[in-house]
Amino acid sequence: MKMKNIEGQRIPETTFRTREDGGWKDVSTHDIFAGKRVVVFALPGAFTPTCSSNHVPRYNELAPALRARGIGDIVCISVNDAFVMDAWAKDQHADSVRFLPDGNGKFTAGMGMLVDKTDLGFGQRSWRYSMLVEDGVVKKMFIEPSVEGDPFEVSDADTMLKYLDPSAKTPPDILLIGRAGCSFCIKAKSMLKAHGLDYDEVEANPRRLRAASGRTTTPQIFINGKHIGGADELAAYLKQL
Repeated sequence: MKMKNIEGQRIPETTFRTREDGGWKDVSTHDIFAGKRVVVFALPGAFTPTCSSNHVPRYNELAPALRARGIGDIVCISVNDAFVMDAWAKDQHADSVRFLPDGNGKFTAGMGMLVDKTDLGFGQRSWRYSMLVEDGVVKKMFIEPSVEGDPFEVSDADTMLKYLDPSAKTPPDILLIGRAGCSFCIKAKSMLKAHGLDYDEVEANPRRLRAASGRTTTPQIFINGKHIGGADELAAYLKQL
């Protein structure tokens, strides 16, 4: 299974049938790419695990950093119909990402990225990849290796950001476990906002909280997967930034 790299070539011309405000809207590749630097990432399917838990959220999270480096739009493409992609966009709350349905796989086939996933009951789908497109010309592609399964190694948002700016420091991945009315949780969130840091928040479950951090007090904060503690430990961490 050999994927096609078309760096230096123009993207295939097509029209995406999208849904907007409850109606149909045709969007051409010219509408999306003409006169702009656009980051595109393509994936096998809406609502699938890796796509929903990592690929889309991280591009949405790093959108400000990408735009600060001249990117005009961030586009997610999948071989799904417009209704599915519209529902997925709402579910993801990824306001910085534009979701485009390639329902017939025409764009994906023109990119040389259409693959057969009938063994999974998916039919024809897109291989996972990302690319930088400047005024309709592909400047750089990151194509996942041609191996079995669904590899996710090079098409991520962090790799794209590092390509655009090798010296870029990516914002930390922060998880805050808290509860409503917790004054220390409010303090921790205020500190994060003051430093311009995004975070995910989940409601505390005492049993799971104890298993994850050894504590039942809130908040408990994890940064890049590592437990750092509560509000006081967060304050110490932020002083080092």
